[in-house]
Amino acid sequence: MNEYEIDTELNDTTIRLVLIPFFGLVIPNITGMIDNGRYSAPELFAAYLYFIFIAFAIWQGNRYLLFRLRLRFSWLSQPVYKVLALVVSNIFYTIPISVGLMTMWYVFAQHSAADWNVIFKATALCVVCVVFITHTYETVFLIKSWGTDKSKGEQLAKAKIEAELEALKNQIDPHFLFNSLNTLSHLIGQDQTKAKRFNDDLAEVYRYILSNKERNLVLLDEELQFAERYFSLLCIRFGDAVGLTVERDAGTEDLLIPPISLQILLENAVKHNAFSDEQPLVIGIGIRGATVVVSNQIRPKETAGHSSRIGLRNLNERYRLITGKELTVQNDDAVYTVTLPLLRTS
Repeated sequence: MNEYEIDTELNDTTIRLVLIPFFGLVIPNITGMIDNGRYSAPELFAAYLYFIFIAFAIWQGNRYLLFRLRLRFSWLSQPVYKVLALVVSNIFYTIPISVGLMTMWYVFAQHSAADWNVIFKATALCVVCVVFITHTYETVFLIKSWGTDKSKGEQLAKAKIEAELEALKNQIDPHFLFNSLNTLSHLIGQDQTKAKRFNDDLAEVYRYILSNKERNLVLLDEELQFAERYFSLLCIRFGDAVGLTVERDAGTEDLLIPPISLQILLENAVKHNAFSDEQPLVIGIGIRGATVVVSNQIRPKETAGHSSRIGLRNLNERYRLITGKELTVQNDDAVYTVTLPLLRTS
């Protein structure tokens, strides 16, 4: 929407219908231009109609000039020129129109020479009223522009967040699929029975990912079930070398969490730590009030695998965009702990 469209959309019809007749009735009375006792009722009615016409011509002309000047000058980049243009246009339009039409009033209605003292007072009053009304118009426009700019800013920010979030979500599928196919390829070469089980469980896990891809939040209970199902895939590959403990508190039915959050933490723990049947890697998931805590012992691998840069940074960014909160990471060289804040349904 450009500035001209904003100007023409300003709904000031009611104000004009009220104030134009108001000024047309008040100004000639307070300046003494109309003697109510001198005219008959029809003549008085016609006289006031004429001054309402003068008020209409002054208002509409200045209104048109104001709209045109808004297209030409900006308060932000040309404030001085804006003020000068408004003042000059108000004066050099209002004075000639007022003097000319009021002079015609004396000539054709009063049938006498113009009373310049009265005309001067009436014209000065018209100029003051025009400046005040112009100022009011500009104030309304500035408030309207501020509200529009704020709304546009909020819409742009929301669109940016949605775009960023969608980009982050789109990284989950190929990343998960790449790792899963590598695991499946490894199992096919070693144990085809395990490979079939892995393939069946993988289908269930991937179904969860696809069904929740468009959702920003899921119930914590659903996410915990998914995490346990995903961990069963790890158990098929690594056997007793990995373990998972889940501690649930009562009253977690209304807790919400971004989907696929726990799977990323489980995957990172397995990826970055060494483990074996003799020294299994046990990952703990615990619900602590309105948070879920995921922890594991730190056993760095001698040769770290390639990082796809999705991991915690992706998860933390998703959390920030969806909930406005961030996850907390603690590393005391013995235990690695990630705390995820949760939301409630109400």
